Amino acid sequence: MSLANKLSEERRARLAAERLLEQKQAELQAANRKLGKHARALSDEIVETRAEVQNVLDENQRVKSDLTVANQKVEIAERRLWHSIETIQDGFAFFDSDSRMIAANNAWLGVFDGLEDVKPGVSYIEVLQFVTEEGIVNIGDMNPADWREKMLDRWQSTTPEPEVIRLWSGEYIKLIDQRGNGGDMVSLALNITETVRYEKQLTDARTKAEAASRAKSSFLANMSHEIRTPMNGVVGMADLLQDTDLTDEQQLYAETIKNSGEALLVIINDVLDYSKIEAEKLVLHEEPFDFERCIHELVMLLQPSARDKGLDLLVDYDLFLPTQFVGDRGRIRQVMTNLMGNAVKFTESGHVSIRVVGVAAEDSDMADLHVSIEDTGIGIPEDKVGHIFGEFNQVDDERNRKFEGTGLGLAISQKLIKMMGGKIWVDSVDGEGSSFGFSISLPRAEAIDPDSTRMPDGLKRALIVDDSEANRDILTRQLGVLGIETLPCKSGIDALTQLDATIDLILTTHAMREMDGMELSEAAREAGHQTPIVMMSANTSAAEQDPSRPHLHALLQKPVPRQELFAALKSIKVDTPATLEEAPTAEPVSEVQPDEPATELRAMRVLAAEDNKTNRLVYTKMVKALDIDLQFAENGIEAVELYQSFDPDIVFMDISMPQMDGKEATQKIREVEQTTGKRVPVVAMTAHAMDGDQDGILAAGLDFYLTKPLKKKAIIERISEAQPTSARDPVGDN
Repeated sequence: MSLANKLSEERRARLAAERLLEQKQAELQAANRKLGKHARALSDEIVETRAEVQNVLDENQRVKSDLTVANQKVEIAERRLWHSIETIQDGFAFFDSDSRMIAANNAWLGVFDGLEDVKPGVSYIEVLQFVTEEGIVNIGDMNPADWREKMLDRWQSTTPEPEVIRLWSGEYIKLIDQRGNGGDMVSLALNITETVRYEKQLTDARTKAEAASRAKSSFLANMSHEIRTPMNGVVGMADLLQDTDLTDEQQLYAETIKNSGEALLVIINDVLDYSKIEAEKLVLHEEPFDFERCIHELVMLLQPSARDKGLDLLVDYDLFLPTQFVGDRGRIRQVMTNLMGNAVKFTESGHVSIRVVGVAAEDSDMADLHVSIEDTGIGIPEDKVGHIFGEFNQVDDERNRKFEGTGLGLAISQKLIKMMGGKIWVDSVDGEGSSFGFSISLPRAEAIDPDSTRMPDGLKRALIVDDSEANRDILTRQLGVLGIETLPCKSGIDALTQLDATIDLILTTHAMREMDGMELSEAAREAGHQTPIVMMSANTSAAEQDPSRPHLHALLQKPVPRQELFAALKSIKVDTPATLEEAPTAEPVSEVQPDEPATELRAMRVLAAEDNKTNRLVYTKMVKALDIDLQFAENGIEAVELYQSFDPDIVFMDISMPQMDGKEATQKIREVEQTTGKRVPVVAMTAHAMDGDQDGILAAGLDFYLTKPLKKKAIIERISEAQPTSARDPVGDN
């Protein structure tokens, strides 16, 4: 190899080494750069870590500080809690899940009177052992082991029931224990000694109050009896005195005595009823009754007073509403009597309207009744309307001071309606009239018969003749629902001008101005009209004596019950002239054969047991016109003896008599009848009117109940009903 070649190779080798060196230097520089970056990153991380460590150190310091504060607060709260627990008088203790005491306040531990073993760590079983062995709890006649077992069973239950124990000192402690989720138990021991003593005082007070209430009820019953007994003589003798020959002045005196006595009885009844309601001793006696008939009976009673004032008493009873319901007829009648009586009393002119509407659902036995009594009387001032249902309250002004009363009627009515689950209200305009109403729900005792409202096919048009617009409206509405077209006329003259061949019926009232119902019937017949005439009169006895009575197809008592109205309308034959002549009455067939001798009838035998001389005299006068054989017994013993010797057909028995009262005497009579097989009706004559008296009297074996003062009509009805076939009619031609 030449020198040039060697130099050339060396140069190439040197160049290669230089390139390799440059490459390694480049790699070394790259590594240095990476190492520098890593060093910077590590330095930054060290800085951050130092900062975080410092933060942790700072946070740790704060936590330590907060923990110290929290511990201080916990200590303060715990100290305050136990201080509070220690200050309360009731016991407070904690037990763990193994029933060992954790802690207890002094009130809880104080019961054990310094027993050193009763402290935190003691078990509940040991506590029960100390209680019985030391006699801390009065367990009565119970065995200590049985008592501890009972208390332990209670303690171990999931939810222990509160338990009241009595300590040896006479104090009463109520134990209330509650178990936590972990099984721990919190036990409270409440000292209820004062509560028990207070309850005992309340019990004693209630016993005394009940005794006082019974005494009051007994006092009211006795006062009722004592007042009614002489009032029976006053009212009865006044009633009998009116049947004698008296001058007009004497008749006025006798009527005043009777009315005053009856007014006093109304006051007595109101006070007794209110006392029974106030004491919650009044019981509703539900039975089937006819509501419409009840209303018409009350109208008949009020009719004389209304007639004297010239008032119209109107009854608007929904034709599609049942009349038979189940309820306390006597109390409903009492409410209606109060409301209707007030309406008549406070109305000087115009009318009193009784309207009954309601809804009787087909899918229910109940019917919702809405009753309203409207009048055209003096009304009630607006500021007195809310006052009217209060006890002993009356509107006190110069207009009504002449009206007597206790002011209890409306208060009693309101309470009775509330007892029946209903509502009562009043709407009134001062000087124009009032409308009292109530609503109640009663079970139906019957369903509406669709045939009862079906009228004759030819009865299409009717004249309604009445000078009272209210009565015309009622009749128009009632006939309208029956499918009868009506032409209202306010006078007989107006009716005659509209009467023609298209009219199938004349429905008129009796008493009218200008031309009354009888004059209208006579004028219609004189004009050649044979249209059937149905007249309504408030005084049917006088109308029956009128010479024009044969012109009428029917004469109805006003206001007319719908069944009587339906019957009168159904009897009309429109296609033929009305028959005015009555069919001849067939001669009765004698039940006694001619060849059999007639049995001579005797007088009825009546026994009356009454210890009061005045009442015996009143009773004698009431039945003096009867064909009876009457004997008196002055006490129950005499009544039983006379029953066996006299053999009466009926017995009237006073309840309150000396030696033997009426109930005991009746029981003796019933014992005698068990051997004879005969049962005689016994009628109670009593002044007892408190609730429950009637049930107690009838339960003693009596059949009927008459309240003093006795009514002559009621006595005669009972005697007539008891007439045997072997006795003469006691009433006869009287």
